[in-house]
Amino acid sequence: MPVPLAPYPTPPVSFSSPSNGAQSQLVCSGCRNLLLYPAGATSVCCAVCNSVTNVPPPGTEMAQLVCAGCHTLLMYIRGATSVQCSCCHTVNLALEANQVAHVNCGNCRMLLMYQYGARSVKCAVCNFVTSIGASASPPEQKFSSS
Repeated sequence: MPVPLAPYPTPPVSFSSPSNGAQSQLVCSGCRNLLLYPAGATSVCCAVCNSVTNVPPPGTEMAQLVCAGCHTLLMYIRGATSVQCSCCHTVNLALEANQVAHVNCGNCRMLLMYQYGARSVKCAVCNFVTSIGASASPPEQKFSSS
């Protein structure tokens, strides 16, 4: 079962071939397990679910987000506008870093991510609705791509 992770921006992950013969890794498109593969591979067959996952071309920038439906960590090619979860089939919006902001939940203090410009955000942990700009928490953090 996947472990829910906090939904905040991650630095770009570049899938370049390791020069020392080390293995690279990617997430299985079927069962979401971490797969290791040798340099030069074009696809990887998962030993757990037998799904075949294509390896991104060398130098491809990847991004991550947490599925809104099942909280599974999803990896996708940076620049995509939406990502469909292979576990629950939810279509997630893939917002660029300059379109999202963070605020701490007004109840449990969990770091929340929301679309910049929203007036409030509901915490998935405690269901508290935090008003943006009206909370006693520190000011929201805006992330830009510059």
